[in-house]
Amino acid sequence: MQSLVLGIDTGGTYTDGVLMDYHSQEVLATTKSLTTHHDLALGILDVLDQLRPHIQADIRLVSISTTLATNAIAENKFRPVALFLMGYDSEMIDRFNLGTRFGTPFFYYFRGGHDLYGQEQAQPDLTAIQAKAISLQQEVEAFAVSAYYSPLNFSHEEQANEAIASISERPVVMGHQLSSRLDSIKRATTATLNASLLSVTNEFIQSMRFALNQRGIHAPLMIVRGDGALMNAAMTSQRPVETIHSGPAASAIGGRFLAGIDKGLIIDIGGTTTDIAIIDQGRVAVLDEGTQVGMYQTAIRSAKVRSFGLGGDSLLGFDSARRLTIGPRRVVPISYLAYTNPFVAEDVRACMKEKQHLIFPRRLEYWFLQREPRHAIKNDKAQKAVDLLRQHPLPLPVLLERLQVRDAHQFDGYQLIGEDILNRASFTPTDLLHFSGEYAPWDVEAARFVAQVYAAYRRWTPEELLHNMKATIAETIVAEVVSFISGQSLVRDLNLLDRSNLGQWMFEENLYHTNKYMDCEIHLKMPIIGMGAPASIFLPRVAKLLHTDLILPPHFEVANAIGAVAGNIMILREADLVPLENSNGFATLAGGERHEFDSLEQASAYLKDSLGKQAMEEALAMGATDLHLEAEQVHTGLEHYHFLVRAIGNPRLDFEAV
Repeated sequence: MQSLVLGIDTGGTYTDGVLMDYHSQEVLATTKSLTTHHDLALGILDVLDQLRPHIQADIRLVSISTTLATNAIAENKFRPVALFLMGYDSEMIDRFNLGTRFGTPFFYYFRGGHDLYGQEQAQPDLTAIQAKAISLQQEVEAFAVSAYYSPLNFSHEEQANEAIASISERPVVMGHQLSSRLDSIKRATTATLNASLLSVTNEFIQSMRFALNQRGIHAPLMIVRGDGALMNAAMTSQRPVETIHSGPAASAIGGRFLAGIDKGLIIDIGGTTTDIAIIDQGRVAVLDEGTQVGMYQTAIRSAKVRSFGLGGDSLLGFDSARRLTIGPRRVVPISYLAYTNPFVAEDVRACMKEKQHLIFPRRLEYWFLQREPRHAIKNDKAQKAVDLLRQHPLPLPVLLERLQVRDAHQFDGYQLIGEDILNRASFTPTDLLHFSGEYAPWDVEAARFVAQVYAAYRRWTPEELLHNMKATIAETIVAEVVSFISGQSLVRDLNLLDRSNLGQWMFEENLYHTNKYMDCEIHLKMPIIGMGAPASIFLPRVAKLLHTDLILPPHFEVANAIGAVAGNIMILREADLVPLENSNGFATLAGGERHEFDSLEQASAYLKDSLGKQAMEEALAMGATDLHLEAEQVHTGLEHYHFLVRAIGNPRLDFEAV
């Protein structure tokens, strides 16, 4: 009897699904559906319906990697949150303008916090905290509390939590629950972002549970964390910020699982972005110090990834010097819009009847209504645009003419796109692949015509445009790989290229080999593991330029969804060891507890045992099986040490944590 598990990845362009047998790890079926950004659950439901004919037994586990948290933070789509800072230096925060990093304008200072040894700085002012919470509870959806040095002693955060809970039903997030690191600004930011994501994440989980139940799937629901580990829906609903970079992490896990090698460079080319990660010693490289999303630096551990706006649906065009540009903006391929919308198909064919040299690329950019606005639109021009596009899509020049404006900014067009009210279709690499026949599921005739128009603009043939597009994509990926691995910046903008810079000369020589007397080659010391639908088209040239091998494992097109079910449950427990002031001994600081020992060895043994038990208990409660422990001690300076214990296991089927 098969034990079926279902993996789903919601990417920027596609939502992928995979059906696997848990014990044999055989992939039984895969599918793709367009991601529905205005409601991610709709795209997921389409995946479920496509896989339904292949489901011959009960689904016993569902695991999802999602862009929900990353996108909400990157796009500043926050729910209002109040941040209470206990023991923080307000003058320092003002002097260095650190308040802009918190993710909320509602942050307030109170007495409290501890020092480096976990000793109380001042008694917390719980009366003032309650008074402020009462005054704000109608303006915010949640509260976040961060006390100075709370990872060493979280008693003040707990007292503040109890004080707020006694007078308000709004949820409270405590900083120490999300990070044991001592960076107070990152911890406060992380707590705020987590609080802002609570309601939107819970709505997503509830809609997913409802949809699964409607389709007769009653399995446990797991979510991929940013470091690639799995956590159950109950934990995700409390700590949604930990799903930052969930998609790239699943990508790396899936690549390692499919390729079956312990060291390699993951390159995942999607419709919206390309993600790069490293697998070493069978594990995804992780940023222990915290990852960044947009302008916000968090304390969340996540896979060490590099994401950039380059994919099959990247906007293809020309700059002011008529040089080919690709991305970073994503648009809908014209071939798809013409395939799904009769008006656009007819309009493109009407353009074909005109002389090709009279059609400019901008004439073939179509704007359309993505979804109805959820709130009143104050800008009259914006409202008129919505009314016009409600009838059918329009070419941008026609839309501007009817609105009597010269630029889309004048009717808040790009803001409406950011709110998923409007969208636009234009020329993309996907359209060019329709021209070449390498990928052509939609309107080939429309794609061919648009390719001819864009090529004519540069006096190229469409074949030359195709060649230059592939070369540009490959060279851009190579530049990103070199920057990612070397940690060095690499400027490839021809307007800024410094011909006297040796590093830039060496990179360009690796690409073009133009020097008569000297050559340069860059060799990647590991194979590339290609993933994503366009990987087989674009990555062979990347591997050639980096002088390495390319591995395209089976099912590489849906590797992210496979990574969603191939990951482990991992619980991390951390503590600090600090020297005693008047002896050669050490003290362990873990949360609100402090214990003293005569030697570092005794203190380390105690932490391995106590933290190991805590991690094992939580992993079991989350549904892990086949558990094992790993311990690590990191020297952080002078005689201070940071101690980590990980409990790692496989998800147990049909287990739902309470």
